[in-house]
Amino acid sequence: MHKFNVLTFGPKNFNTSLEELKDYFNFKLTFHLKDSEQGSYKDYDVLLVHSDFLDENNFTNNLFKKNDLIKIALSKPNQIISAKFHDKLLLPFSVSELNKIIENSIAKKKFSKNSGIIIKEYNLDKNEKKLSRGNNFISLTEKEIHLLELFLKNVGSISKDEILKKVWKYAQDADTHTVETHIYRLRKKIKNKFSDEKFILNDKKGYYLWKKETKLLMIYSQKNIIKELSNQKKVKEVLKEEKNNLF
Repeated sequence: MHKFNVLTFGPKNFNTSLEELKDYFNFKLTFHLKDSEQGSYKDYDVLLVHSDFLDENNFTNNLFKKNDLIKIALSKPNQIISAKFHDKLLLPFSVSELNKIIENSIAKKKFSKNSGIIIKEYNLDKNEKKLSRGNNFISLTEKEIHLLELFLKNVGSISKDEILKKVWKYAQDADTHTVETHIYRLRKKIKNKFSDEKFILNDKKGYYLWKKETKLLMIYSQKNIIKELSNQKKVKEVLKEEKNNLF
């Protein structure tokens, strides 16, 4: 029994060729004809898209809305491929090449999923070294990842000296100005890409992502303990009852 389900978008002659080889694939292959209606993709792990489909903007735009699926472009040499595809395979290709790229893409997704951390409405992927929101993302340096991890571990403000100690380990070439510079650059990248000026906040004590009560409410929301509490008195009651159990 095959572990993976793959849906292929290709012309009829291409699908016929794959059909003849299906017994050699390490996955279950289903064909989606060009003129047929697009149905639900929830039963599939990977979408293979033939070069004939890659230049159709309406088709590819709809395809990219399926954020949870791996998308692999089957392209011709020198054909321009959207960066939104997870991988690409040049035509023509061998059975072993197709098997390998699908297995590697699925393994990479599982590895990436295990490295993902939710921060507010963003996703931090430590392995890919990027911070994303929806289909947009920025690349991160190792130090920027360490900074975000440190902020995540601390509820409330963390001083420049503490950041210097935890992230730079008091390196001889680092001082509090180094901390300020890195945080300034990270803030600028986030602002330019996501128009978010409040991702990293600061007060007299230092920098932070959220205050304690804000983080508590976020955890409650994620665990479905509470979804919406418009009554502020009720919010305070819930925080008082539950906060000791969360940290």
